[in-house]
Amino acid sequence: MDVISITTPLNEETILNLRVGQRVLLNGKLFTARDAAHKKMIDLIRQKKPLPIDVRNQIIYYVGPTPAPPGRPVGAAGPTTAGRMDSYAPELIALGLKGMIGKGYRSPEVIEAMQKYKAVYFAAVGGAGALLSQCIQEVELIAYPELGPEAIYQFTVKNFPVIVANDIYGGDLYRDGQKTYAINC
Repeated sequence: MDVISITTPLNEETILNLRVGQRVLLNGKLFTARDAAHKKMIDLIRQKKPLPIDVRNQIIYYVGPTPAPPGRPVGAAGPTTAGRMDSYAPELIALGLKGMIGKGYRSPEVIEAMQKYKAVYFAAVGGAGALLSQCIQEVELIAYPELGPEAIYQFTVKNFPVIVANDIYGGDLYRDGQKTYAINC
């Protein structure tokens, strides 16, 4: 498959055309959030209060970036294990979140929500945080500064490399990959 370039925010046409295994370069803006920020957002949803960000058509990158070295907007920015957000993700997807970036597989509940509400999960390469940070051009603190690296930031990215790990058709790169590369030991 060829590498495709996508500019955020996402739209339904883009989501419909994405397939598991497709290599993607993301361009534009995306939000960051990890466990603590997700918990705060879900608490707001349940209290029927507004979120600090409008998640509709957006991507959330599961990352806690390290401090920026001199001359750079951010330090290492590698993906966090996505499963840690699985108890929160379906509610955000139902509100219109269209993409998530992390590492590792997703729960059946998240996969079901992605299919129902048309969202995708992108995998980023774990252990490559310093390289991935080179694709981040700007960083803006958006909410929850008390959380430090786990606050919500807005990244402006250029050619940020990801792979479609789960699509709206039930494709699952992790599940399918295990079948493809299984060996008898």
